[in-house]
Amino acid sequence: MKTDTAVLQTGIVFLSLATSVASAFEPCRINIVDKDTGWPVPLVELRTTHNVRFASDNAGVVAFDLPELMDTETWLFVEGHGYSVPADGFGMRGVRVTPSEGATLTIEVTRELPGKRLGRVSGAGLFGEAQRFGEFSQWREQGIVGCDSVQYTEHNGRAYWGWGDTSIARYPLGLFDMLSATTELTPLSRFEPPIELKYDYFKDDEGRPRSVADMPGDGPTWLSGYTSVKDKQGVAHLVATYDKIRAPLTTYEQGLCEWNEETKQFDHVETLWSRTSNQEQVPDAPMGHVTRWTDEAGKRWMLFGDPFPTMKCHDSYEAWRDPQQWQFLKPQEHIETADGSASIKHHRGSIAYNAYRDKWVSVFTQMGGESSPLGEIWYAEADQPTGPWRAAQKVVTHNNYTFYNPRLHHEWAEEGSPILLFEATYTATFANNARPTGRHDYNQVLYRLDLNEFTGE
Repeated sequence: MKTDTAVLQTGIVFLSLATSVASAFEPCRINIVDKDTGWPVPLVELRTTHNVRFASDNAGVVAFDLPELMDTETWLFVEGHGYSVPADGFGMRGVRVTPSEGATLTIEVTRELPGKRLGRVSGAGLFGEAQRFGEFSQWREQGIVGCDSVQYTEHNGRAYWGWGDTSIARYPLGLFDMLSATTELTPLSRFEPPIELKYDYFKDDEGRPRSVADMPGDGPTWLSGYTSVKDKQGVAHLVATYDKIRAPLTTYEQGLCEWNEETKQFDHVETLWSRTSNQEQVPDAPMGHVTRWTDEAGKRWMLFGDPFPTMKCHDSYEAWRDPQQWQFLKPQEHIETADGSASIKHHRGSIAYNAYRDKWVSVFTQMGGESSPLGEIWYAEADQPTGPWRAAQKVVTHNNYTFYNPRLHHEWAEEGSPILLFEATYTATFANNARPTGRHDYNQVLYRLDLNEFTGE
């Protein structure tokens, strides 16, 4: 009996010592920085020769914690999605480092295109790497791990956000009837990394983010055409167009909905079309992103498009409610590149008037891009919101990864500023067997364009 007790005590001591040793292990800090600006660069992936992968967080930090490689010369492949290091003689892009416990290393990367990556604005672990070194302790997780395709508008002095399908930690199936939140009209105090964008989500009785657009019927609800529009009495209405979805990605019903200020939910307003009707094809409707435009005659319009306008109606709630007042437009399908060498077919995106350029500007995903079928973002300009759009320039790329549904945030920068901001969804979906990037996959990433650096005027 004494022998058994001694063995047990010895085991407890050994376990305690092992736990102490494990807890004392300090990762090696790796800072990823832009060689030109010195800014931290989020979403740079590092991979060892035995295929352990890391990705820099919003602070540009990687906590390298592999015991087997400490104090060992180590090759790290670098995939920067538009940020790179020089290739070696075999064409491999990476760096050779010797990590050690508690040390700090720096990897400089060179930006290849005009878009400056500022960081993620959704999901979990935005500062998960830097927090392992005691930094960003004030940052609190917000209850989601991923979300898809943003909608955004300003309404009654607040910015209103909506996202499609949303991933959560507690189960693989998350929220499928639109996640929503509000923020201040300018939710970022600066447009340099590291960025921290905190949302006020609409939550359930248990304090967890909830859906806000549970329209009748099976399957997910997706909202588009988010906008705030005033009626004849000057009352603002937050409105949208909804789609009910069945597998694989098929709309079976479409209609109009409106935000209920009391219940903080979208209510059904009118069904525009259903698959049981005589009309086989889904009709045109107020979809995409919304921008305002005053024409030469002084009439004010709402333009709906994704990226380029496909519909317009007078800027009033009554016109939005009345399909008889909707006017449909046919956007151009291709945009010539600035050097005239190619014609780019657009997928989705958004437009806005830009005072610095005194032109209408657009960012859009290329259909069938070189690095990825839906991973490359282009910029173009026009004198009118209806086009013609010209001189497309590639501004962002993602290697074998999707970056779709970009949305401009032209409202955030001061009028006349050359800074243009946009976000889009970073996801392995639709890429060629891409391996999802931990924490980052299926989330919104924010980029910055400095128009004075690349427009050439």
